[in-house]
Amino acid sequence: MGTEGAEVSRSLIVDRPGAHRLVRREVPVPGPGEVLVRVAAAGICMSDREVYDGRRDAGYVRYPVVPGHEWSGTVEAVGEGVDPALTGRRTVAEGFRACGVCERCRCGETSLCDGGYAETGFTEPGAFADHLTLPARLLHPLHDAADLRAAALLEPAAVVAAAVRAGRPGAGERIAVVGAGTLGLLAVQLLAASSPAELTVVDPRRARGEQALRFGATEALSPEQSTSARGRFGLVVETAGAPTTAASACLLARRGGRVVLTGMFTPGAIGIDPVHLSVSQLEIRSIFGASSSAWSDAVRAFGLGLIDPAPLITHEYPLERFDEAIALVGAGDPKTGKVLLRP
Repeated sequence: MGTEGAEVSRSLIVDRPGAHRLVRREVPVPGPGEVLVRVAAAGICMSDREVYDGRRDAGYVRYPVVPGHEWSGTVEAVGEGVDPALTGRRTVAEGFRACGVCERCRCGETSLCDGGYAETGFTEPGAFADHLTLPARLLHPLHDAADLRAAALLEPAAVVAAAVRAGRPGAGERIAVVGAGTLGLLAVQLLAASSPAELTVVDPRRARGEQALRFGATEALSPEQSTSARGRFGLVVETAGAPTTAASACLLARRGGRVVLTGMFTPGAIGIDPVHLSVSQLEIRSIFGASSSAWSDAVRAFGLGLIDPAPLITHEYPLERFDEAIALVGAGDPKTGKVLLRP
């Protein structure tokens, strides 16, 4: 069907690793139980770079794909059976297409759905596009005056909220965050609200450490400096996913402490010392994505002003300049924070 006379919607398709194209089609029509969202902003993260480079595990991507799992937008139309009052609402949405009926989903663990892996931007069309259709049940509507540019980072904020839930920070506790990228700096903001006695950030980049101090950290250390802080922290939240950071995070925890791993590690990462693990009686949790409850936590924290992702954004590009935008992500420039696409 041609697009003459009809409103056009653009999508950025990655056909295979290293190959992308911008296509123009008619605006999608939401089906029963779905909504049509006009995308305001979409973040690019390392997972998107892995998709583009062909380094994501084959079980967690399906080519060709429209990437984009970090996004915000406005509901433009609703399908059959969806509350029409959602039209015009600013919103974000969960990425996992959880079935909602399996045992894990019924227990609230939607990120562990037994129905198999399906996620917006990896196996389902994502938000590197003008429009996105998805099930209305996944929406988390925002306040009418919400900053949609900042709200595009609520997906990583939901991952951080899942980590904080798992870590159970207590007032007056010593807490460390390993890594001061997007996840780490959002973690600092959210953990600062728990009134820790100390909130230490470990990152080799001095500028990121200084930014963490502005966000509520009490101390910023390089990895070399952090060796003197081993065994000090009741809670350690690892966010970097570097080859050494899972093991080093465990060394920072005190005996009986808690370690939450949120970084996405690659094969060959240094393993956790089982002797240290058993002698120290550590509690270790890993996080992959975010459950519905963690999304709710993140959206509430955003609405209350406990987290403000806007200062993390350093670059914004239109869809037509995707090649420039994706090249920045993971390139190692310490001045590069969150990169957004603005359809």
